[in-house]
Amino acid sequence: MRLPMVPAVATAANVPSGQVLELPGRGSTYVYDSGPCDGPTYVLLHSLACTGLMTWYPALEAIGEFGRVVIFDQRCHGQGISPPRMLLEDCADDVVALADVLGIDSFVPVGYSMGSLIAQLVWRRHRERVEGLVLCAAAAAVSRAQYERVATGLFAALIESLTPAPRRCQPAGAVTQGFLPDHQWVLGQFRSTSAGGITRAIAEVVRFDSTSWVGDIDVPTAVVVTMKDRAFGVARQKWLADRIPDAVMVPIEA
Repeated sequence: MRLPMVPAVATAANVPSGQVLELPGRGSTYVYDSGPCDGPTYVLLHSLACTGLMTWYPALEAIGEFGRVVIFDQRCHGQGISPPRMLLEDCADDVVALADVLGIDSFVPVGYSMGSLIAQLVWRRHRERVEGLVLCAAAAAVSRAQYERVATGLFAALIESLTPAPRRCQPAGAVTQGFLPDHQWVLGQFRSTSAGGITRAIAEVVRFDSTSWVGDIDVPTAVVVTMKDRAFGVARQKWLADRIPDAVMVPIEA
């Protein structure tokens, strides 16, 4: 009998620990902060159904060579704020609220997939705080049918994996032994987001539309185009890169 292939994941052995911080008047969230250093501050915004560290841990060391790195769990994800309704606009305001708590005046939002939509909104709502943008696997609007097909598959996988019910994330060091420890850590992060949280996030992603104002973005911007993307699609990513004045498009085979 042929065993199913287990997808490769980056080692989670060195994933750093964070802490839960209170954002005044908004709620609490799990935050990793590399601390003040020379260079800009990069606030990394994660994708749908992931936690901050789950999305970004393979790239932490590389990004940290260029400046300060801040990661946190968005609303309805992981240990993020748990509101009755999720709005991407509130997620954008959470970014600035966290920057205020950490004493950060200006920063570069770096968003992946859903996080790229939030990054665009951070610029629109808080232009004076944004030094630049990095938009990965990004779009100005989402094809509802295409995205919902992918999201439905993701949701089905979540339902299958969520036994028992979602629970708080374990620190990386809590899963170091046993069978496929890195996979166990990633699965634990995935399970920390409820099915209800994911459905609320999906509704927000398909509602998003920046096509009428994305051409006004006036900060240095890089658009990382994931050439194998099935959620937003390559054409929408390239359209976004062409629309933002002087944006640098970086295609990658992923």
